[in-house]
Amino acid sequence: MAAAMPDHPGRAAFKARVDDVLLHFVEEEIDHLLAVDGDLAPVADRLRIATNRGKRLRAAFCYWGWRAAGQPDSDALVRAAAAMELVHAAAVVHDDLIDDSPLRHGLPTAHVALRAAVVASPRPGAAARSLAMLVGDLLMSWAGQLFTACGLPAAYLSRARPLWAVLARELVAGECLEILRTGAHPDTAASLKVIRYKTAKYTVEHPLHIGGALGGACEELREALSDYGLPLGEAFQLRDDLLGLFGDPARTGKANTDDIAVHRPTALLAWTWQEATATERAELGGLLGNGTTDAESLARVREIMHRTRAPARIEEMIGARVRAALDALDRIRLPADAARALSDLARAATVRLH
Repeated sequence: MAAAMPDHPGRAAFKARVDDVLLHFVEEEIDHLLAVDGDLAPVADRLRIATNRGKRLRAAFCYWGWRAAGQPDSDALVRAAAAMELVHAAAVVHDDLIDDSPLRHGLPTAHVALRAAVVASPRPGAAARSLAMLVGDLLMSWAGQLFTACGLPAAYLSRARPLWAVLARELVAGECLEILRTGAHPDTAASLKVIRYKTAKYTVEHPLHIGGALGGACEELREALSDYGLPLGEAFQLRDDLLGLFGDPARTGKANTDDIAVHRPTALLAWTWQEATATERAELGGLLGNGTTDAESLARVREIMHRTRAPARIEEMIGARVRAALDALDRIRLPADAARALSDLARAATVRLH
């Protein structure tokens, strides 16, 4: 989730619109929060940081789901699409908390930064984690609030409201599966299922469906959008897993030892384990999930991965999924601008700069 997409004038303009919506909404809500008590200022700071940056990829898919249904540009729809970014912000705060990640975009994560606000607590670490959990909860609440107050007619909103329950259920299911399978015997199919529910659906498929439902998309269009969105979402996360281990932390903004230190159930690690020799598996068993990973251990894991061709295999999986998404897009009868935008997004989301 940390890597940047190649920019494009149309995407940049859309991102600016979403940024503007979020800035005004978040600042208004923070004013209400601080009116309760000024001591909430550290929480307000984390809410700003959680929402003031991002590629706005999920908002873009929601917007083009609406346009794919034949609807025109709409400021109200942009506000509804911006709610997808608050879901993402909430998921990131919770994910960092669950994974105990120290960095996000090169900055301390919420549960790390908030320790400074609770130094007088008998258990400052636990108190900071509790505050971070509540920041994530409030962001998710804000997502529903912004969506319902976006300005679209109630009849439009009613078409999409049930999809929010699906989004929340499947996002939480994916997070739970990752926790349940962390440290377990590596299995590629199990890892891909985590990817599908934790990231792929809420990044691409659900925003597309919500935008399409708001625009009155028929069932046939929704199914076609899934044929495009699911493989694309999986490719997005597979790329992120590669960057997580092989990217430059100075550019990704995250430590590249996290997945190894906690033995996350990634497809990259599963393929490595599958193709490793018995000796390499024994070595990996001592390197994965020990809570800390030094540079030498990271280098050895990378060496084993390259020997098993795991990174190359993940690249092949990414390429196959992008092709499947683009093939599905070719089969959909869409307005020309929507078809072009979704094709562009497919490439931008998976061929990232770092």
